Amino acid sequence: MSRPVYAAAAVQVPAPPEQVFALITDWPRHREWMFMTTARQVGRDVIEAYTGVWPLGFLDTMTITHWEPPTLLRVQHTGRLVRGRGAIRVRPCAGGSRVIWAEELQPPFGPLGRALWPIVRPAAVALSRRSLRKLAELVST
Repeated sequence: MSRPVYAAAAVQVPAPPEQVFALITDWPRHREWMFMTTARQVGRDVIEAYTGVWPLGFLDTMTITHWEPPTLLRVQHTGRLVRGRGAIRVRPCAGGSRVIWAEELQPPFGPLGRALWPIVRPAAVALSRRSLRKLAELVST
């Protein structure tokens, strides 16, 4: 197995952690803030998220491995394309919360995926930041 790649983004949210965590884990509402993604819970600890516009996109299946409301959610990505670990942490701070989204992934396509990561990573981080800013807007309205 190749070495994992990393990406992370953070945002300040003008709402308490309980409210922020509730929106993050409201899977049907992901389409309101997560870039081009719909999500649903399909089992007690299993989430499916489709990113893209059918048929151009991919299914990201995840198992919830740690559930600690309102501060921490960890998942194991188990799909064909996205594999690895992800976490969303919500911390109280002055004026609301700080949300940190981090991913440790096995790049798809073997050595080619790893070679492309330096090119793909900035776009992945930018889209994560965009999604988190949209989350902050949504919570504050």
